Amino acid sequence: MKRLRFGPILSRRPPFTAGDSLILLGLAALLYAGVRLAFAAPRSIAGPQISTSPAALPWYALLSIGRMTVAYFLSLTFSLAYGYAAARHRGAKKVLLPLLDVLQSVPILSFLPVVLLGLSAVVPVKLASEMAAIVLIFTSQAWNMTFSFYQSMTTQPGDLKEAASVFRFDPWLRLKTLELPFAAMGLIWNSMMSWAGGWFFLMAAEIYNVGARDFRLPGLGSYLQTAAASGDKQALLVGILTLVLIIALLDQLVWRPLLAWADKFKVEMTEGDDRPTSWVLDVLSRSYLVRTLTERYWDPFAERLDARFRRRAAGRPYTVEREEAAPLSRTALVVLVVLALGAGYGGWKAVVMLRSLPAADWAALGLGLLATFARVVVALVIALLWTVPLGVLIGTRRNVAAVLQPLVQIVASIPATAIFPMIVVALLQVRGGVNIAAVLLMLMGTQWYLLFNVIAGASAIPVDLRYTTDLLRVSTWDRWRVLILPALFPYIITGAVTASGGAWNASIVAEHVTYGGEVFTTPGVGAVIAAATDKGNYPLLLAGTLALVLSVVLINRLFWRRLYHLAEVRYRLD
Repeated sequence: MKRLRFGPILSRRPPFTAGDSLILLGLAALLYAGVRLAFAAPRSIAGPQISTSPAALPWYALLSIGRMTVAYFLSLTFSLAYGYAAARHRGAKKVLLPLLDVLQSVPILSFLPVVLLGLSAVVPVKLASEMAAIVLIFTSQAWNMTFSFYQSMTTQPGDLKEAASVFRFDPWLRLKTLELPFAAMGLIWNSMMSWAGGWFFLMAAEIYNVGARDFRLPGLGSYLQTAAASGDKQALLVGILTLVLIIALLDQLVWRPLLAWADKFKVEMTEGDDRPTSWVLDVLSRSYLVRTLTERYWDPFAERLDARFRRRAAGRPYTVEREEAAPLSRTALVVLVVLALGAGYGGWKAVVMLRSLPAADWAALGLGLLATFARVVVALVIALLWTVPLGVLIGTRRNVAAVLQPLVQIVASIPATAIFPMIVVALLQVRGGVNIAAVLLMLMGTQWYLLFNVIAGASAIPVDLRYTTDLLRVSTWDRWRVLILPALFPYIITGAVTASGGAWNASIVAEHVTYGGEVFTTPGVGAVIAAATDKGNYPLLLAGTLALVLSVVLINRLFWRRLYHLAEVRYRLD
């Protein structure tokens, strides 16, 4: 382990490339296409009646869990495929990493009206609402998992990679025995964070209006939002308690068993004394029915699947040099050329639309970007100050984790948007209350990305290294300096990237709040985007979305990407 040293490595790569320009141009073209489709959407759409009766909660909860589950498995599949391609293919990496920066920075709450209106022009309204809701939840779950898997793929211990090369593992065997096990702990903790983030955006996904068009969906999120908007505190409390019950059940039935199972994949030479346990995992391991189903059906299926992938990977042994030597195929190049031409045409049409904006709107947008940037920085600093020590405590002390882990999941999963309007009203009496409330909502929605990644990093610290520092009687400060912070560094960067992107996205609901028929705003790019959505000002909506995306991409290029490279080359467990 080395101490944190920030040297010339921070200035090796250019902050902005031609590939970034092409990707942003493609995004502009996609937005323009959505706006053009939106013009053909129905002028008026009547939404369903959302009941706030407790009797409706079981069915609403089931609908919401179904949407969350579909979005999660889409996110997991995307994360594994995308992270693997970006980490293992040099040509793909040059396109996929810049694209990932753009994707995780797209403010989906500003993109959602375009998606909803565009889909409603070509498919039935109910199907369009369901598809848009799953897309929104997917975007709140996928990026942190993708960054986590990519970080795990690029920070594997060098000796394990050398062993895979010596034993001539093919790509499938290497993925199965090295890459997925090494990434398991980070993926599980980020999956928990993804579900928490999904609950946060569930309310926006299930209850959305664009002018006279009502795209509401029955579900737990719409129940909470309806109760909050009507001031029905009793229904709001019952809805939140239902959400807490669901989160507690998921913790006991899903996440705790997965954490106990994944503990065997930790890279360590000594087994710890306080390994995680799960009563569900113990019951399943002793179940005759589960053992029978596994032996008769799952094991033969897994063997056939494994044999199929082994045949496809035959003759392609892995070597360390191969990791950075796979160029793009001709087919991929042709696809890129076609996409570039389409992006060029759509981008030009988007520029034509943007030219209609008056100078006053551009000035307001520029000032809004500066104001939102300041709030994001404040929220991120506050989050770092408390998540790092608490995450280390939970990740290294099993007795503490047994108590705090479920509490953290519950608090992280309670949608802040359900109680945020009441927070704004309470802070109106304070000078700058709306501004303080905006920072608070950004913090409530994004601090958990940092905390869950820190917990994952602390859990992955080999117990033999911790025992070594105990035997050497290393002081607390030196232990943090030479062991804990270097080991956490890749996880902190992963959490900070997704947290900062999430804070920019949260600005749309944090800087423009409607409560009791009144609108409370504070200057910021989120307020500009929200106001443009309410008024149907599509050119301003397009300009605000692109400006926000460009800002986040530049921050990632100038700061976060270089720290990622530092984590790859200096701070891995070797």
